[in-house]
Formats: sequence, C-alpha cells, structure tokens
Amino acid sequence: MTEVETDVGAIAQRAADAAAPFAATTPTARARALLAVADALDAEADELIRVAQHETGLAPARLQGEVRRTSAQLRLFAEVVIGGAHLGVTIDDADPSYAPGPRPELRRMLEPVGPVLNFAASNFPFAFSVAGGDSAAALAAGCPVIVKAHSGHPELSIATAGVVETALRDAGMPEGTFQLVSGQENGTALLKDDRIRAAAFTGSGRVGRMLADIAAARPRPIPFFGELGSVNPAYVTAGALAADDSLLATFVGSVCGSAGQLCTKPGFLFVPETADLAAVATAASAVAEHRLLNPGIGGAYEARREAVLGTAGVEVLAAGDVRTDDAGQRWATPTLVAIGVDDLVSAGDAMVEESFGPLSVLVRYRSIDELPALHASLFPGNLTSTVHAVESESEDLAALVRTLAATSGRVLYGGWPTGVAVTASMQHGGPYPATTTDDTSVGTAAIGRFLRGVAYQNMPEALLPPALRDANPWNVPQRRSAAGLSQDWGTLNGQY
Repeated sequence: MTEVETDVGAIAQRAADAAAPFAATTPTARARALLAVADALDAEADELIRVAQHETGLAPARLQGEVRRTSAQLRLFAEVVIGGAHLGVTIDDADPSYAPGPRPELRRMLEPVGPVLNFAASNFPFAFSVAGGDSAAALAAGCPVIVKAHSGHPELSIATAGVVETALRDAGMPEGTFQLVSGQENGTALLKDDRIRAAAFTGSGRVGRMLADIAAARPRPIPFFGELGSVNPAYVTAGALAADDSLLATFVGSVCGSAGQLCTKPGFLFVPETADLAAVATAASAVAEHRLLNPGIGGAYEARREAVLGTAGVEVLAAGDVRTDDAGQRWATPTLVAIGVDDLVSAGDAMVEESFGPLSVLVRYRSIDELPALHASLFPGNLTSTVHAVESESEDLAALVRTLAATSGRVLYGGWPTGVAVTASMQHGGPYPATTTDDTSVGTAAIGRFLRGVAYQNMPEALLPPALRDANPWNVPQRRSAAGLSQDWGTLNGQY
C-alpha cells in the first residue's frame, strides 16, 4: 500500500496556498474540474470496486450503485456551479430616500470559507468517503479539501484520492486543492490547525461529539458539520397494516440492507399492540448472513445486540446470529425484537441507542394519541421519521406529523428511509444528536455549508468579485433592489 504523507503542517499550508486561486476559478473551469473527477471515477470503477469489496465486505451491486451515485453527484454539482444560484448574489442600489434611512450601495454574495477537512465515513466507501458528498460539496463551493481517510478502507482511500488528485491537476486546479491524510492523530492535529476553516464528519456519536468539541474549543472556532447517527423511528397504523400485507416484510428488507449499516436504517417500528408480527420472522429467515464492515464495527454490534436481547420485556421475533471468522470479521443475520411501550420507557437510553447493524426494535403501542409525546421524549433528534397510514387516518396523525417534523430532518409518508435522493430538496441532517449542526450533507443545498456571506459597500466595480459586477462576466443570477421601492412598503401590492 502506498504511504500517505504525514507532515500535517505541509498539507495544511498547501491547502491554504490553494484557497485563493481555487476560489477565483471561473464557474466553467470549476465545473469542468468536477466533471473530470466524475469521468475519472467511472473509468476506474472496476478496480476501485474490487478493492472496496475486499476491504468492506459490501456486495458488488451495492458498490456499483455507490460509484454511480458519487459520479452523478459530482455532475449535478457541476450544474449548480455553472448556474450560480448557490452564490446568492444580491445587489441593493444606493437609495437616499430609503424608508429606514439613506441606504448605501450594497452587494452581497456567498464566498468559499477556505480549506475544509473531511473525516470520511466507513459505511459508504464511495458516497461518503474520499470523493463523496462532503468532498464534492466543498470542491463545488471553491474550497480546497483535505480528506482524513477511514481506517476501514485504507487501500481504497489511497486509490480514490489518486484518481481525484490527478483529475483535478489535469483540469488545471491549483496544487493543494485535494489531499489525503490518514491516522487519528493527524486528523485531530489538522482539526486544530488554524489554516483549516471548516470540517465535516460522518460516523459515531462518540467520535463526532469529541471532534465537534475540538472544533468549538479552538482559539478561532470553526463550523463542524457532524452526522452522528440516528435511530429513524417509523410508525405504522392499523389501517396501513390491513391495506398492505407486505409492509412488515419490506420493513425487514430496509433494516437488513447492507447488513443494517446505514445511517437511515429504521431502528424502531411502532405497531398497534394487537398487530400480528409473524411476517417479521418469516422475512428475516430469508436473509443470508452478511459480513460487517470491519472487526471494530462487528464487535460493537455484537455487544449492542447482546444488550438489546438482555433488556427486560423484550420478545424475540427473529434471534439472528453473529459469527466470527478467522480474520476477526463478524458475519450477521438479522435480529428483530418486540417490546411494549412501558418496558421501552423503563429501559430508557439503554434501549433507544442506535444499533449499527441488522437489528431493529418493534414497539407495541396502545393508541395513536400517545405517540407524539412518546416520540418527543425518546427521539429528540433524527435524520428521518416515517409514517405508514391510510388516508382516512390523516386527521388522527396531524399531531404526530408535527412532532416528527420538529425532531427530524426528513419526514416520510409511506416507504422506508434507506434511500436518500441526491437532489435540491433533500434534507439529510436533523436536530442533535443526529447531527451537530442541523444542515444537510446530501443534495445541492450541502454546498452552502462551505460558503460564507460577504457584503461590499460602495465598492468600485473593478474591485468587486466578478459575480457582483454589473457586467456579470460569470453570468450568475443577480437579485437587484432598485432605489425607491421602499416607498411602497406596506401596500403588499394591494393585497390587504
């Protein structure tokens, strides 16, 4: 395996040196660079997938889909960069008659924050790793990126970084635009380095909170966008169960996808206390064993599973199993249990912790009316929450849906949360403890995490960034407020 540079000072300085010239690249040049990375990843996909399968144990079909998602995301972000709307350009003309008082000429836009440190995830070796969403978003914003490689797939990290670095260099981007570092100490040292201006992380709550605290305790604190995990509760009504006899089977399929190692896996399913759950065991019995990502994750899952099975009031629907091979890797089949509301509440935090693997808890509830307060007390921050119901039950669900929206980044009606669309309207984030900052790490809005607002007052045209000039050489959308408009405030165009 090729060695990764460990001189974090030199790495940080190269990123700092690249920041200004990379931020100044035209939208066309930056978009072409993103497209070059996408094309290069697709060209090397077969070899990268071979390495990824060996290191992670994930199936080829899953990895192929992940590469397609990663390259498509880069192409989507290239479209955003060319369009320019993400820069939020606004121009207020000077207005001596402005209602609150004379207004100077003001021009505002979003500009790159500077070098970004990305802590790669283990469970998505492409989509949330070296060339994944955080890296793509930062590059699209115009920020140099340093990726801290995940120890679960070191060879893949080096290979992918080589593809990205070469593509960016060949596209004419500055040296230091993209770099890779490995090792916990090096990642922590970079997080403390004043030349790093923002950081992103996807991983465990314990590590994510530790890193977030480091970012906040710096002499100059920086934004830290950490995705820390989620239990993603789902709620099923009696009407939904009666209308769809495959509902429990599709739930099991969502729990077991990629061996349950997905941040959007439904960790809890609330069902009426009279529900027949026999279909859960039937569906689970058809799921073949799957290797967990690495020995560390496998060991943590095994301990978590034992804790759940040992909780008072738990009814085993599908016991599942965990097998350890000669290399220390764990192979698991699904474990699904049921518990009553009272026993769940009595168990407290010990039961509602995320189980990262093919395990989920079905909770028998008495009435829909008890669900809003129960959800608010047990699940204060989630990436997703889901409701399965029929239309005639909508009125009864209004309070629950309001509660889910207050505590979750994405609220689903029907379906399961383990598919995350890369699009403009996606929100992949949620209130703490799902994330450290309630923002999104998926979709085009993710670019905004690595931009900051700057206003220019009475600035000569020649000194303005291109996007703010009247000539508008980058041809980006400009929202302009002409002088005199404040005289019509309060009329609402005659609508009141």
